[in-house]
Amino acid sequence: MPTSPQHFEFVVIGGGSAGYAAARSAANDFGLSTAVIDGSDTLGGLCILKGCMPSKALIESSKRSRDIREASEFGLESASHQVDLPAIIKRKRRLIGEFSGYRQEQLENGTFELFRGTAGFEDEHTLNVKLRDSDETIQITADSICIATGSHIDVLDLPGLTETGFLTSDDILEAENLPDTITVLGGGAIALEMACYLEGLGKKVTVIQRSAQLLRGADADVALALEEAMRSRGIEIHTGTGLRKFETREGLKVVHFEQSGHPKEVAAEELLYALGRAPNTGSLNLDSIKVEMRGRHIAANSSMATSIPHIFAAGDVTGPHEIVHIAIEQGEIIAQNAAILLGKSDKSQREIDYRLKLYGVFSTPQVAWVGMTTDEAVNQELDFKCATYPFDDHGKSMIMNEMHGFVKLIQDKQTGELIGGAVVGPEAVELIHEIVVAMHFRSTAKDLLSIPHYHPTLSEIWTYPAEELAES
Repeated sequence: MPTSPQHFEFVVIGGGSAGYAAARSAANDFGLSTAVIDGSDTLGGLCILKGCMPSKALIESSKRSRDIREASEFGLESASHQVDLPAIIKRKRRLIGEFSGYRQEQLENGTFELFRGTAGFEDEHTLNVKLRDSDETIQITADSICIATGSHIDVLDLPGLTETGFLTSDDILEAENLPDTITVLGGGAIALEMACYLEGLGKKVTVIQRSAQLLRGADADVALALEEAMRSRGIEIHTGTGLRKFETREGLKVVHFEQSGHPKEVAAEELLYALGRAPNTGSLNLDSIKVEMRGRHIAANSSMATSIPHIFAAGDVTGPHEIVHIAIEQGEIIAQNAAILLGKSDKSQREIDYRLKLYGVFSTPQVAWVGMTTDEAVNQELDFKCATYPFDDHGKSMIMNEMHGFVKLIQDKQTGELIGGAVVGPEAVELIHEIVVAMHFRSTAKDLLSIPHYHPTLSEIWTYPAEELAES
């Protein structure tokens, strides 16, 4: 039986990016007695341990490999080019160890109470926590609760998949040995980043995407530009497919799928499964509190409150945009709104604003966009115009031999305000931040054009679509 409950004003379930941000802000900014419950094997959260940071470490090694492979374009010759996967993984582990160690220190520094265990709701204010290091279950009560339990890889029940066997992104991040041919299932950010990572190491990669385009949610022209660039590097891509079955044949893993009404198959030595993630809600016992759901996600309003006003949700467990910087903002919003609810703050209630929603993919080339896509602007029946400019006509990108892709700006015709921007090309995830800043200050294309841009730089490419919009 649980021991006598410990009580806190604010309890966070999950110590990842969203949960840590909520707990830190609640304790430091508003003085709430705060606890964090985290039952994961290692503290740190998805981004640090199995997502953003380790994948980018591997991608950086892959980029250097690709640079060496293409050195002759710059009048350089490499005496040898060998990929040392164990060394790549060793570097990644060292970096992630430093990142996760720092986060662990933050979680354990006494700012708030940390419980290492798995939480489930007993009622709307009571949590049963099964501790990791013992068979003990304790009870914790709270005035307000934030659910930030993240997500996990969602493996679909596809005929023959389990029997055939596959790798996930978690496996790739630790793989010190990989075969020469790999089929990637999926066309989202994780799938494409891993596909480009593998191609950079010299692997033969095939991508099979169920949707009609890569990066569902991106504008078609953005997705097509990335697809063309990936194809030019030898990656085989199939979109608009229906997966039928999987089997092993002559030592290869075979994917049977349908495309445009025709049966097709692809064989490779290994499969990488990257068909999405699902919220971590299984252990929460949400049925006991009857919190409203949105599909498999916990429904939350613009204040990040669920259907039970003192229970909030942040990060992958609620969405709608499963991105780290948004999860952090959601956590900070929750801390303030919980403090207001408890009478511990006289600030105004905060609401999340997705006007500046920002998305980045570290593929080759990179992809990023902010604000509205053209499809969203059309769906909202806005009166808008857009302008583009290609990297293959831009001096700095030509010097870099990075000429795939383009930049795009979207402007409200009535106000002149920039409402969206996108880039496919070199350092896209860095370049997009200029448009984020412009949109933050509700700038027009003319405003952006008035800002000096050094020559020759990648950044000055934004001046060309800005000029077109300002003059039209």
